[in-house]
Amino acid sequence: MKHVILGAGPAGVIAAETIRKHAPHDEILIVGDEPEPPYSRMAIPYLLIGNIGEEGTHLRHDPDHYAKLRIDVKRGVRATGVDTAARTVALDDGSTVPFDRLLIATGSRPASPPIPGIHSEGVHTCWTLKDARAIMQLAQKGARVLQMGAGFIGCIIMEALAARGVQLTVVEMGDRMVPRMMGPTAGGMIKAWCESKGVRVITGARVEAIEARAPLRVRLSTGDYLGADLVISATGVKPAIGFLENSDIKCLLGVLTDEHMQTTVPGIHAAGDCAEAFDPISGKTVVSAIQPNAADQARIAALNMVGRKAALKMVTQINVLDTLGLISSSFGDWQGVPGGEHVELTDRAAGKHLSLQFQGDRLIGCNSVGWTEHVGVMRGLVEGQVRLGEWKDKLLADPTRLTEAYLARAQAQEAHALVKA
Repeated sequence: MKHVILGAGPAGVIAAETIRKHAPHDEILIVGDEPEPPYSRMAIPYLLIGNIGEEGTHLRHDPDHYAKLRIDVKRGVRATGVDTAARTVALDDGSTVPFDRLLIATGSRPASPPIPGIHSEGVHTCWTLKDARAIMQLAQKGARVLQMGAGFIGCIIMEALAARGVQLTVVEMGDRMVPRMMGPTAGGMIKAWCESKGVRVITGARVEAIEARAPLRVRLSTGDYLGADLVISATGVKPAIGFLENSDIKCLLGVLTDEHMQTTVPGIHAAGDCAEAFDPISGKTVVSAIQPNAADQARIAALNMVGRKAALKMVTQINVLDTLGLISSSFGDWQGVPGGEHVELTDRAAGKHLSLQFQGDRLIGCNSVGWTEHVGVMRGLVEGQVRLGEWKDKLLADPTRLTEAYLARAQAQEAHALVKA
C-alpha cells in the first residue's frame, strides 16, 4: 500500500507517523511545497522575537527522524492536480506520483488583497520561513512597520514585531480588533490595550495603495498617507486547495470530509486547515484552522487510511490569544444564535470582559478578556454540551459563577451515573 501525503506541516507529519505505527510495511511519501524540513508556522513568531533559531521551528529535531521511520519526504514541489481515476498526483516539477491512499493536508495560504503595489519590494506576508528571514532583515529596532490586518494571526505577528522594538501601526478594516473572534466591547478593549503599549491601531480603514519607493508610501481609505520601511500583509488565510479545482473531490470553503476525514472520493482523505470537517456536535461542516484540530484530524484520517475505523468526535472551535500580555479567548458560537439568550459583564477599569451565549440551558459560546481563570471551564461547558438546568439562570444573574456551575453539573452527572449503576 502506498500512502501519499500532500503537505509537510503538523497534519502531514502526524498522519505519516500514525500510518507507520499501524502499517509498518506500507510506503509513505510526504510532499512539501517548501525547501525547508517540515516545520510549524506557529513557531515563526518566536523566531521573529529571537527566542528560538530556525531549527527550533522544525517539527522533529532529529535530522534522521523520517529516514528512521522509512518516511520519504519530497521538498520544494507543489501538487498541481489529482487524477482520482488513475490515482495519481501531478506535481509542478513535471513528475506524477501514484497512490493507493491520499491525504490532502496542504493547509492554508495567505489571502492577497487586490491592492496596487501589494507585490512591491518591502511588502511581505508572515507565513513561511522565507518570509520570516525577510522580515527580520527589515524589522530592525526603530523601523516603521505597517501591518494590514488585526485578526487572530495578525495579533500574533503584531506581538512579535512589537518585541523587536519597531514603530508599529496596525490597520484593520473591521470596526474592532479580532472581529472574527471578539464582539465590539472585547475587540475595543484589545485595541485600547495595544495603544497603551505603544502600538498605533487604526480600525475601520483599509489600505488602498502601496507606492513602491524608499521608504514605502501607503495610502489609506481615510485619505491619510503613511510612510513605512516594511509593510506586512496579515489579511487572513484561505485553504490551499486550488489544485483540486478540476478534480472529482468536492470542495466548499475547504475539502469536504465526513466524520472519518474521508472526502467524497473513497480512499482520499483531508485534514488540517484545508479540511472542511463534519462536526457531530453542531451537525455542520466546519473549517477551523487551529493546530489541535490539525493533529486530531490527521490521526483520524491516518487510522482510516490503514483500515482502522476512527471517527472525529468534534471540530474544536477555540481561540486563546495573548496580545501584548492581555489574554482573550473565544469558544463556540460566541456571537450567539437566533432565539438564544446572553449575558455580558464588563469591568473596563480592571480590563475584564465576559460574554456568555446560551441556547436552551446549554452554554454554546463565549468571549472573555482578562478572565483567565475561567478558560478551562468555559471550554468544558461549551464542548461538553452540558445541560445547566437551574444554573443557566444563575449564570445569567452572575456570569462569574462558571466554575461553580461546572462543578455542580459534574457532581450531578456523577450522582446520576451512580444511581443508574
